[in-house]
Amino acid sequence: MAYCPQEGKDRIIFVTKEDHETLEQCRAEHGLILPNGDINWNCPCLGGMASGPCGEQFKSAFSCFHYSTEDVKGSDCVDQFWAMQECMQKYPDLYPQEDEEEEEEKKPAERLEETAATEATTTKEEEGSS
Repeated sequence: MAYCPQEGKDRIIFVTKEDHETLEQCRAEHGLILPNGDINWNCPCLGGMASGPCGEQFKSAFSCFHYSTEDVKGSDCVDQFWAMQECMQKYPDLYPQEDEEEEEEKKPAERLEETAATEATTTKEEEGSS
């Protein structure tokens, strides 16, 4: 297990061989999207979402959104996002729900994405009831 003592302005990082190999692998990979266009499920930027109890649902929803070609990107992924949300609600300790305060702090782009997803859901429900 790694640890990082601070000595003045310097931080000394001690890591295990396994930690070092993982870090080297992360550096060798190209972030979230690999050069061939595939999603890098091992990217630290995903925060472990792809490997938790709802990992498969997350992968399905994220893949759908990433590869979506709809005018409203991801509007064809509502079912996958619902499945992910339902799974996450079963594990509130691992996936805490946002409270109203956090909702207000969201960036405008995040609110826009949520609005688009909501609109897509509403449209789908309206089409189903016609």
